Amino acid sequence: MTFLETQPAAELLKAFSHPTRLAILQELALGPKCVTDIEDLVSARQANISQHLSVLRYAKLVDYAQDGALRCYYLCRPRLVHDMLALVQRDEAVVKRTPQEIQADKERLAKALAQKKRPKSPTPSKVSR
Repeated sequence: MTFLETQPAAELLKAFSHPTRLAILQELALGPKCVTDIEDLVSARQANISQHLSVLRYAKLVDYAQDGALRCYYLCRPRLVHDMLALVQRDEAVVKRTPQEIQADKERLAKALAQKKRPKSPTPSKVSR
């Protein structure tokens, strides 16, 4: 990733980085919900839920349709949300490394970078007679 790509990615990840927003996304992954429905399902007050929905809307993860006085929210990037929820639910083994393993990796990387930077030797040109 370049620096220009990391900023939007960081902003998107921030939208996922709160327990209440994750709970809201999990509920919306099951189908559209109005704020009052979400309030019944998520342990937060309506004002707090509305603030979190605003963050999720800004990140373009959710949107709403007006139904009279009610706003019914839905996922507007369902595949992304489903993939992120699946990713954070994965049970990955924790990898422990020794200082020697880390040093060996650093040396391999330095060697690979040095080989990339080394100019290629010129190939002999054909001489015509």
